Amino acid sequence: MKTGRSFSEDLSTPDDAGVAFGRSADGLPVARLGDLVFAMVPARDGQHFVASAWRVSRPLTDLKRDDFYSHHGAVENEAAFRARMFEEAEHARELRALRRQTVRMDCNTPWGPSQGATIYADGIVCHTTAGHGGFKLSPARNAAVHPLLRIDDGFYEEDAAWAIVALTFPDFYTGYERKAADKTLRDTWPDAWEAIHGRILAPGQSQEKDRREFLRQHARDWIVIAALRSQHHPGMTEVIATIGGGRDREPEERRFLVSSDDYAVGRFGFVIDEAEHAAYDGPSSFATWRGRAS
Repeated sequence: MKTGRSFSEDLSTPDDAGVAFGRSADGLPVARLGDLVFAMVPARDGQHFVASAWRVSRPLTDLKRDDFYSHHGAVENEAAFRARMFEEAEHARELRALRRQTVRMDCNTPWGPSQGATIYADGIVCHTTAGHGGFKLSPARNAAVHPLLRIDDGFYEEDAAWAIVALTFPDFYTGYERKAADKTLRDTWPDAWEAIHGRILAPGQSQEKDRREFLRQHARDWIVIAALRSQHHPGMTEVIATIGGGRDREPEERRFLVSSDDYAVGRFGFVIDEAEHAAYDGPSSFATWRGRAS
């Protein structure tokens, strides 16, 4: 990694890792990596996210926000954006070294007929279909999966279960993929992760464990399950809440009015403060409540 250069400079030459950094025409931090260009885009409340576009050949200094369309998650600042680009570059380098093969296979999957397949290794194949996709492990490969995570038919869908395959066969994945897989496992199957690794996940290390703790702490509170801007009270949001945020077995529902400026859902839901948010029985903006509201 080269040093002594400001990230805010417009650079037309790549860094040692093969990433070219610069500023777009409208002042965004941008980078080029192979056929992809990336930008750090402002979001709400001073936040930023990474966006990308494919096969944009114009100079970085000519690009604008509208050139970028794919979303790649939040990034804190320019230093974090730069680090993310180097991580992407290393990921690309490792992918080339893995030499995965893309082929056509005439087979069915739980998500429909395979329209393309990538062979990671013998017995480890990732299929794409019209609407979804995932991995198919051979019986021998599937037997190597930890019993707490093993799926009997050997199919592991692409949204979360792919991480089980990556955990089991790390040699066939890049460092970037292994990092993402570990996070996915912690967020989705924290109990299995703890059993396999022999340690307890701390608060903030697992979305699912944090969700459970949130629900435990607010088991007796009214938690919003639906919200919309009130048509009858400007500046207010009308919400429907249930105890503990329950949705099963027709739970008791109550409506509240919350200042729209104060209404922010948070990670797991908005908790009603009965001292501040008065129960509301007036005309409703919810179609399902119009017939039963006074």
